[in-house]
This record gives sequence, C-alpha cells and structure tokens, in this order.
Amino acid sequence: MQSSVLAYLKVIIITSAFFSFILTGCKEEKKEFVDTPYDRETVPSMVTDSVTELISDSGIIRYKMITDKWIMYDNSSDPYWYFPKGLYLEQFDTTLSIQATIKADTAWNYTQRKLWKLKGNVFVRNAQDETFSSKELYWDERLGKVYSNEYIEINRPHKLMLKGKGFESNQQLTK
Repeated sequence: MQSSVLAYLKVIIITSAFFSFILTGCKEEKKEFVDTPYDRETVPSMVTDSVTELISDSGIIRYKMITDKWIMYDNSSDPYWYFPKGLYLEQFDTTLSIQATIKADTAWNYTQRKLWKLKGNVFVRNAQDETFSSKELYWDERLGKVYSNEYIEINRPHKLMLKGKGFESNQQLTK
C-alpha cells in the first residue's frame, strides 16, 4: 500500500511540475521601451567609416569618392551629408580618364539644395593640370557655379597665376 501511495504522489508531483512549467512558459513576454526624444537635427540617420564609392550616371562611372567618415543627416530640416575627416573625389570621363580631383579637410553636401561646402586645405586639379586652392569652396550644382569668400590661388600652367580674396566662376572654371 505504501508503494501505491508513493507512486500516486510521484504522479501528482510530476503532473504538477509539468503543468507549472507549461503555464510559466506560456506567459506573454513583457516588452519594455524607453521613450527617448529624437532630435532630427542632431541625430544622424547613418554613420559610415572607411568609404570608397563609385558613383555612376546612366550606367557609366562618373565619380570616385573616398572618405574616412561619412555622416548622413537625411531627416533634418535641411538634409545634408557631413564628411568630418576629409573628402577626396575623382571625376571621370566616359573612358574613365580622370578629369578632375578634389580634396578637402572637411565637407558638407546639402542634398536638397544641391550645394557642396568644402573647408580647410581645399585643392582642385583638372585634366589640363590647372589647380585651385583655398580654405573654402562652395559648389552650387543647381546654378552650375563655384565660389569662395576666402583667399584663393588659381594656377594655370604656362598661362597665369591668380591670387586674391573672393572668387566666382562657372563649374568648368572657364568664366
């Protein structure tokens, strides 16, 4: 009789343990969220390190961009890309010959306004080996012009050397 009581107790204990395990395992998972304010002007939508990118137009590679850090603020009121550790660009023709190179210590690309702002040791060289250097350069893609309010130097080998403060030209630097 003792063995049947013990067997009965074992069945009750095992059954109770089984059902308590099942019931605790079926609990709804409690999720907690922290409500944090999100400032679209100061929180980037993307941060990327060590970028080398080829940019094409109609299936033809037109640009090569190299940067150590690329920060996008695509959700701000004036969306822009920020390159705090410098930017290097190459522009290609249809045969992939380099038509121009551009370097700057820091750069911003205001994507909706189509305005580039380059700062600190800005250097541009074109296919004719003409160079432009300054502390800042703006390129307005919509208007097709480049300009600066800082001291600039333009070197056109075998032609002339221009130095001065302030500058405005078309983007081909022909006017």
